[in-house]
Amino acid sequence: MYNKAQKNTDDFIFGIRAVIEAIDSGKEIDKILLKKGPGGDLFKELFEKIREHQIPFQYVPQEKINRITRKNHQGVLAFISPVTFYELENFLPQVFEAGKNPLILVLDQVTDVRNFGAIVRTAECAGVDAIVIPERGAARINADAVKTSAGALHLVPVCRSKDLKKSLVFLKESGLKIAAATEKSPDNYTQADFTGPLAIVMGSEEKGIDQQILKLADTQLQIPILGKIESLNVSVAAGLLVYEAVRQRLAHS
Repeated sequence: MYNKAQKNTDDFIFGIRAVIEAIDSGKEIDKILLKKGPGGDLFKELFEKIREHQIPFQYVPQEKINRITRKNHQGVLAFISPVTFYELENFLPQVFEAGKNPLILVLDQVTDVRNFGAIVRTAECAGVDAIVIPERGAARINADAVKTSAGALHLVPVCRSKDLKKSLVFLKESGLKIAAATEKSPDNYTQADFTGPLAIVMGSEEKGIDQQILKLADTQLQIPILGKIESLNVSVAAGLLVYEAVRQRLAHS
């Protein structure tokens, strides 16, 4: 849900021709909202460009777009991303070629913008090589996310995945160990070996990690909860696991 406090005209553009021009000019587009229903030739041209550039899109009722802007949007609104997204399959080999021991953070269903920004800030401080997010079901990278990250979103590469399960399979086949954080595991995260190439998977506070993704993990780990509240904030939990990897790697360097 968007409200007036969240609206930023630098954050989105609207109108069929304006969005086509934005795509042609190479702007990084986070997602496009399209009004349900038939469109004319110009709309078809836009849709062909969306497909060609593989831009995430969603059909929505016109009322949803109206809640964001009342101007003449023609049933089309595009959110502009302040960062450039990377392709994981192209980026990871560069990490290995640079002689680094990869540390990747994968976020499954983490949709809160401020949590996401806080996680990125921690990741940058810890030297995480990249953050992987799903194309759908992830926090939108906007001005709030950049601010919460203290600018770290301009420093940490973000890889957007069409299918997180396939991305994790790629990471495993590339030699990375997959460690998933879940309170259902009996194993304490401090007992795991984080010294080798590693991908840490974090899920949302509400849903946790998708079961199909959990099955791909080489190890499932829990953070001990000794108080009455059942779980930590996901940004805090991510910080604990990432810095456990840092601690172990420094001890073995």
